[in-house]
Amino acid sequence: MILRKFWVKLIKTFKFLPQKFYVKHYYEYYTGKKLDYNNPIEFNQKLSWYKVFYRNPLLPKLVDKYAVREFVEEKIGKQYLNDCIGVYNSPKEIDWDKLPEKFVIKGVHGCNFNLVVTDKSKVNKTKANLKMYKWLNKNQYYRGGLEWAYKNVKPRLIIEQFMQDEITNDLIDYKFYCFDGEPKFLIAQSDTLGKYFYSLNWEEMPFGWKKKDPNKINKPTNFNELIDLSKKLSEGFPFVRVDFYSVNGSSVFGEMTFYPTDARKEFYPEKYNKIVGDYFKLPLI
Repeated sequence: MILRKFWVKLIKTFKFLPQKFYVKHYYEYYTGKKLDYNNPIEFNQKLSWYKVFYRNPLLPKLVDKYAVREFVEEKIGKQYLNDCIGVYNSPKEIDWDKLPEKFVIKGVHGCNFNLVVTDKSKVNKTKANLKMYKWLNKNQYYRGGLEWAYKNVKPRLIIEQFMQDEITNDLIDYKFYCFDGEPKFLIAQSDTLGKYFYSLNWEEMPFGWKKKDPNKINKPTNFNELIDLSKKLSEGFPFVRVDFYSVNGSSVFGEMTFYPTDARKEFYPEKYNKIVGDYFKLPLI
């Protein structure tokens, strides 16, 4: 057992290994469970299969935070997109003098590449530029668990309008877990309130991740619209998580994610890993 753990941990550092071999051991490292590609049962097992075998050519476009805007506009309309101030290949291209006082800078090619600016006058531009250069030198495919959709996404920067909901004085993210175009549940979360699992009836789900946050989040007034929009964007995909914000009663698209938590986080209680996995019907390859 000890030798096995050491072996799996060692493999995790070798990103150059064949994806099929690597992802199998990456999953085992984080969950302690083995993965059978011929018979994945639990949700994260199926996500891991998804990384390796589901090669829908649309995915690289949809995980790109700028390129996805065209897809969203075609499917549900431009009115659901946050205002884009600009897209850039390098921080050198950004004219800070022309930016508003509040805005958000993101890397289009991965997760957690975010810089929220609420007062431009207080920004250390040298530090901000260094941070953005670091983002641009990272590839999400190799940075994480070899998530196929991100492999060839061109690193770029996008600047969007700063958003805050006046109703909650916050910005709550509504993350819909959608299977073949049908949302089954969602995670509502914000940096201040935490993460909460809800049904489409806005009832707290009987499962989540092990850390349970103590607060609650109120249902947004446009919740039914968020459900309908999630259905439209997720149509045709065996699984995708579709994220929206509710800003002063208006629905604003966030992103589409095909491998949430990089297939690392397990649901608790344990039995829900299979229950949620049963929603996920893998396509024939």
